[in-house]
Amino acid sequence: MIRMTYNWIKAQLSTLKQEDGQGMVEYALIIAFIALVVIAGLVILGPRIAQMFTDIGNELTTETTATP
Repeated sequence: MIRMTYNWIKAQLSTLKQEDGQGMVEYALIIAFIALVVIAGLVILGPRIAQMFTDIGNELTTETTATP
């Protein structure tokens, strides 16, 4: 019984390809690159977007106080 289990595990491990790990590393690198691009975009565009929302909020406040 133990010998049969050992042979089955050995057969399963021998079918694994070395390229499977390489594919996962490539996906991890792509995800890391996308994360860096998103972070850089937020750092560059963040203040502009915040100012846009502030301007919109100020305009809405001005409109509501101006109307009786």
